[in-house]
Amino acid sequence: MALFIDLILFMISCFALVAGGYILVRTLPIIANAFRTHEFVMSFILMAVATSIPELFIGITSATQGNSSLALGTVIGSNIADLTLVGGMAIILARGFKSEPDSRRGAWSMLPLTALPLVLMFIGHELSRMDGLILLIVFAVYMIFLLAKRRNHEMHEKVRFFKLLLSLFLFIAGLFILFYSAKYAVIYASSIAFGMLMPPILVGLFFLALGTSLPELIFEGIAARKKKAELALGDLIGSVIINSTLVLGVTAVIQPIKANFFLYLTSAVFMLAIVFLFAVFLDTGRQLSWKEGMVLVVFYVLFLLIEMNVPRTLF
Repeated sequence: MALFIDLILFMISCFALVAGGYILVRTLPIIANAFRTHEFVMSFILMAVATSIPELFIGITSATQGNSSLALGTVIGSNIADLTLVGGMAIILARGFKSEPDSRRGAWSMLPLTALPLVLMFIGHELSRMDGLILLIVFAVYMIFLLAKRRNHEMHEKVRFFKLLLSLFLFIAGLFILFYSAKYAVIYASSIAFGMLMPPILVGLFFLALGTSLPELIFEGIAARKKKAELALGDLIGSVIINSTLVLGVTAVIQPIKANFFLYLTSAVFMLAIVFLFAVFLDTGRQLSWKEGMVLVVFYVLFLLIEMNVPRTLF
């Protein structure tokens, strides 16, 4: 009986996830239009920042508890999951989608921005407070560049104040629905898995890993299906850039990140390779095909296999 109740609650949580994602996809274009800003930029600013809040809280908490190296591992792992599992599944669900110059430029800008904290750490053997400040300055400059250069002058439809206010309210409500429904979807999925006597390792690798990525996955999947590829790419690319600059920058300013760089070497190299591959896929043919989405998901599985078999004690 308990298993049946968990199943019903899991289905309700999934329905709420879809509803929250649908609200966000419908309201973001209205907000972007009101501020005469491209959908890619608005999704980057609003959605990507919102979906990066968990990583930011992890970074702040780990820094205040003297375990700031946790933030580095979280950022690397999150970036890889976003570009492979989340991005790949969204592309597959949408059967591929086309890209515009904004998203292609954003994809290529990920490479130096994700490499920067790793280079700083390799040079100084840590991410110092000065390095954190550099990352925050880079993030601020990039955001200013986006806002200054990505104004959408082709949008002439005026959005009434009441409609904008309602859209902002619904956007915030959609975020709450998305995050809390994702949280409970993970709880009930885990409960179902344990009730079916699934091994804990499978629960962690599958249900929890996918569950923590549900907000991005649902939003990007619905956005792509609604032919709003720039919204999906803005969230995806923005999350990676924000994790690598804002999250690590704030963490390092609070508490320098001291960790054995070589412990993260495999993951760091894999992350940079995935960033490069994603940018190439997006730039080639000016679109991402469902086959390329499949390749990205396969790379996530490959990453898991590598990480589970790398003998960390050698370092």
